[in-house]
Amino acid sequence: MSKRNPDATPPEPDDLKDIAPLLKGWDYEAGAINVRKITGLDGREKLQMRLDLGLLQMELTGRPDGHRPHDRESYLDHFEEELARHRKVHGSADGFSLDTNQCQELREEAVMYYHRYLSLFILGDFPGVVRDTARNLRVLDLCGEFATDEHDRFVLEQYRPYLIMMNARATATLQLNDKAYQQALATVTGGLDRIREFFTQFGQENAYDKSNEVKILKRIARDVRRKLPVDPLDRLQGKLTRAVKREDYEEAARLRDEIQSRRRQRENSDA
Repeated sequence: MSKRNPDATPPEPDDLKDIAPLLKGWDYEAGAINVRKITGLDGREKLQMRLDLGLLQMELTGRPDGHRPHDRESYLDHFEEELARHRKVHGSADGFSLDTNQCQELREEAVMYYHRYLSLFILGDFPGVVRDTARNLRVLDLCGEFATDEHDRFVLEQYRPYLIMMNARATATLQLNDKAYQQALATVTGGLDRIREFFTQFGQENAYDKSNEVKILKRIARDVRRKLPVDPLDRLQGKLTRAVKREDYEEAARLRDEIQSRRRQRENSDA
């Protein structure tokens, strides 16, 4: 007969392991992304995503599962530090590489950040989306440049347009909230340029216009342009065009003179 160790941690009752109470009243909705923030036992906010068979719980900062590989926030941070150290010692990145296991670690980690930035987007936490999408783009860049295996170099590239779109979308939303319309438009058009470069790089120029990511950013760009203040000269030019169409040449001449006068005033003020 074995003796019980008095110092051993007593096993938890099964009812404390059952997650059913956590899910009560929070039904899974197929086709929807159901997320919420809760306060954890450590007093910090956590992020939860409802799944069909349970839920995911993530930290809001750092690595989503709370682990610190190599005492760093993530494998990405660890390998980027290794790369920086290699460059300092050797004067360049020549000779630095990532093997298949290391790339696998980076891919699995990137999935965690994907779940988090998707959840944060639903909750309207756009700074977190910008942070995590930019971070995952760094994973693609690192593997694309330093993976020793061709599969590891390119397997994640299929997600680059989506990451670019989500990053530009979240960034532009923050700028729109600040009424920085020109900046928001520049962000969106910059994202479109980067996606076009991606398809061109892989010889898929025809896929650009069919891309869902491109359609989303173009729709946002149209919405932003509607919010931009109308240039007075553009408004006068529109009136001039309409006056010419209805053959009101007297009004057209007056508008043409006013346009020329305002252009001279603008040129003088810019000089």
